[in-house]
Amino acid sequence: MKILRISNISIKLSPKSAEFFQLVLHIILASLFAYTAYEKIMGHERFMNGIAKVELIGRFAVFISWVVPIAELLIAVLVLVPEIAKMGLWCFLGLMIIFTTYILIALIWASKLPCHCGGVIETLTWTEHLWFNIGFILLAIIALRLEKSLN
Repeated sequence: MKILRISNISIKLSPKSAEFFQLVLHIILASLFAYTAYEKIMGHERFMNGIAKVELIGRFAVFISWVVPIAELLIAVLVLVPEIAKMGLWCFLGLMIIFTTYILIALIWASKLPCHCGGVIETLTWTEHLWFNIGFILLAIIALRLEKSLN
């Protein structure tokens, strides 16, 4: 019986259940980045123009508009390859923390809040997007904890 500990919460899982839960988490996390990368690439011009309007990063719009979706695709693959999944999870967590920090900064200081995330995620308010990201950060932490307990 494997025990997954997150803070003061302990969950007992059979080895098969733990492996299944781990796989489901990896698929969910990879799917998010694969989906958002696809949307950014398919709507590249719109994504790039949206970034160009952001005061602090606008001058790097061309660079960011390619690096972000490529990084998301690469991380999605890393998360799904068992031998390097842990590295992929850490990369996922890092990038989500960067995105979430960007949202927090925008909510605090920006007068205009353009969203250029792509797809369904664009329909969220900035506050909803913040909570969405926090939820995925928590899923990544759970996946990393599960990875640790399985190995």
